[in-house]
Formats: sequence, C-alpha cells, structure tokens
Amino acid sequence: MMNNLGNFLSLSSFGESHGAAYGGIITHFPAGLEVDFKAIQHELNRRKPGQSSIVTQRKESDTVQFLSGIFEGKTTGTPIGFIIENENQRSKDYDHIAQAYRPSHADYTYEQKFGIRDYRGGGRASARETLNWVVAGALAKQLLPNIQIQAYTSSIGEINCSTPYYDLDLSQTESNIVRCPDEATAQKMIERIKEVKKQGNTIGGTVTCVVRNAPVGLGEPVFSKLQAELAKAMLSINACKGFEYGSGFEGSKMTGKEHNDLFNADFSTQTNHSGGIQGGISNGMDIYFRLAFKPVATLLQPQESFTRNGEPIILEGKGRHDPCVVPRAIPIVEALTAFILADLYLINHKKKLP
Repeated sequence: MMNNLGNFLSLSSFGESHGAAYGGIITHFPAGLEVDFKAIQHELNRRKPGQSSIVTQRKESDTVQFLSGIFEGKTTGTPIGFIIENENQRSKDYDHIAQAYRPSHADYTYEQKFGIRDYRGGGRASARETLNWVVAGALAKQLLPNIQIQAYTSSIGEINCSTPYYDLDLSQTESNIVRCPDEATAQKMIERIKEVKKQGNTIGGTVTCVVRNAPVGLGEPVFSKLQAELAKAMLSINACKGFEYGSGFEGSKMTGKEHNDLFNADFSTQTNHSGGIQGGISNGMDIYFRLAFKPVATLLQPQESFTRNGEPIILEGKGRHDPCVVPRAIPIVEALTAFILADLYLINHKKKLP
C-alpha cells in the first residue's frame, strides 16, 4: 500500500541500486493510446548517469522493456509492466560501509525499521528508483498532449537565476548541462559544481517547474488538493527538502490586498500569486512551484561516523556519485508532475482519453 503513487492512475515499483533490475506496474492506464516509445527513452536518457562532466560517471543504458499492457504499439487498458536492467554496478565500492552508517543517509533508519539493509549503493533508498517514475511520467505526458510541463535549474548554492520564469525562454533549458535557461547564469553554476567536485564535496540547489495549459478543475477540495498531491510526489524525490507553490514563503510578507489575484472578465487573473491553484483546484492559470534539493550526502572526503556496534570510524565515500543532483532531477520533476496531473485528470473524466 505504501509503495504506490497515484489515486486512480497508479504506479507500484520495485528494485534496488545493485539488484538485477528496476521496474513497475502501472494500473488504470486508459486503452487505445498509441505509445511513443522513443519519447519515453528520451526522458530516461535525460535522467541517466554519465551524461556530462558534472554528474556521476556510472554508465547505464537505462533501456526500458515493456512486458505487458501494450499490444501492437497501443495501450490495452490492462496493467502495464516494465523493467530496466542494471548493467554497471560496482558493489565492492560499498564494502567499507557494510558495518557502518554514513552521515545523512538512510543506512541507520532502514536498518532500524527493517532489521536488515542492502548497503550496496543504498539499496531501495537509491535515487535509481526514479527510473520507474520517469517511465510512468513519460507515458503520462502522452495522455496530456496539450499540457506543457517544463522544469529548470533555478539555483545552485548561492548562484540564482533571478529572472522570473515567464521572462525566460524555457526552450533553452536543455542547451547546457546544468539545465538552466539563462546561459550566463548556467555557466556560473557549472563552474561552481566543478569547483565543489574537485574538493570531494557536494552542493544543493533549487528546481522551478511550470505547467501551462492545464485545464480548470484538477484537484479535489480537501485531502487531495492539487498542491498537496504535487507536494507528496515531489517530497518523495531523494534529496528534496522543500516545496512551495505560487507566492510560497514570499506570500507571507504580503497583505491580502497585495496578494489577491483579481479577475479579468474571462476569469483569468491579473496576477498569479496563487500559482494556478485555488481551493486546491487548478484555475487555468500557469501552475508553478519550486523545490529545494540538499547537497548529496556522499562526500569523497573523510567524515566521522560510527559502526553499527557504536564504534567510532572515519568514512570516506568511494565510487561514482553526483556532486549535485539538481540537473538530473529536472526530468524526474517533470515526470512526477505529469503523472499527478494525469491521475487527477482521469479522476475527473472517468478513464476517457483527453
């Protein structure tokens, strides 16, 4: 029950970082959609490791294989099963933590909860789990052809892209390896990540996501508010520490007169402090939100810690790790956004395709 994403449209997933494969089952996906397999693989390629000098150099093809629910290129309405094989594990890189807990990792909490843990790459706690989410989200995007979902890197450390999203050309997001549509700011971000990487250190940042052309009416009045469903999904991403939508925390500094979004005659709004959501339901304006990502916990430098028996130990990360997760988080954020929107859309429209 706790391994599912979605209310009606549902994803149940499995896999560990150094196991044989990742995979999932998507249920209640409508029948009759002609699947664009190349588009799904493209999204996986945007997420995969080894794509640039500022991400982990683990080499994986991350090729998805569909096992069920698709016949002659179209969805059948039955559960869609898929797997992505792991190909480039180096489990020996984790032998030194078999009996020790790494600071700010899930090592201690997993072992206390389950009485056992897979220490190789973090096991189920690994961010490779997000492979499953990208597959599901890439399919969901194809259910929502008129809705545009674009995420981008809005800050790395103290380096901010201060230009509002509506003044940026978001089509330029993929033009650089940090995925910031402001080229001058992007180059500063890249240099900062490289600098931190040389030190064996890591750094965090923020991602902004924008949804355009969402219909009015997505979201439920109380416990499945649109922003609550988005927040739950986004805060499930490894290293995500914060979610704000619309005016977010800045809205707390305003008066009601400053913050209220006055209507135009067509019921669009003159401002959009609400972030496209009012009463938990989309109002037709742009939906936008921002996510905070912490620095990666694995450092390639010594840190003090303890073994499972309480003995002091000095740990130093080994192997291949991201100095900053933000650039690779972009397609994950987009995928989860698409899945949540598709789920709420199907709840409204009772399995009908858009």
